[in-house]
Amino acid sequence: MAGRILRVLVVDDNDSVRRSICQILRSQADIEVVCEAVDGADGVRKIREYQPDVVLLDITMPTMNGLEVAEIIKTEFSSVQVLIVSQHDSRGFQWAALAAGVSGYVNKSNVGIDLIPELRRIQSLESHAGTAGRASGPAPPGRSLKGAS
Repeated sequence: MAGRILRVLVVDDNDSVRRSICQILRSQADIEVVCEAVDGADGVRKIREYQPDVVLLDITMPTMNGLEVAEIIKTEFSSVQVLIVSQHDSRGFQWAALAAGVSGYVNKSNVGIDLIPELRRIQSLESHAGTAGRASGPAPPGRSLKGAS
């Protein structure tokens, strides 16, 4: 997707984690952090307002958790891709996230290594497949579990 800016919303209730993720994203010339959200409900409001291409979601958050937000995104904003960035490294959380319709999963302990490549993979899938492959369900081809144990 040469020349296209990837618009990203970061949703995490931990300020320092959110800032770190945003710093990694801002190191890329073709990625724009359009806004940040402090919990799931704030994230849903900001998706409506900013219309990002990709939403990075934590799982464990107050008000509304990341899996609930992912399901809303896939229902109401089907063109928006979701990447879970979580401290949970169990397969159970990862499969639940993929079943909720997310495009990928990165463990927070590997975010410095895996985040940008995983965003590029999602961006590449979107550019080659359009909206195909966006249906929810457990781990269809092209979805991945980065940092899985």
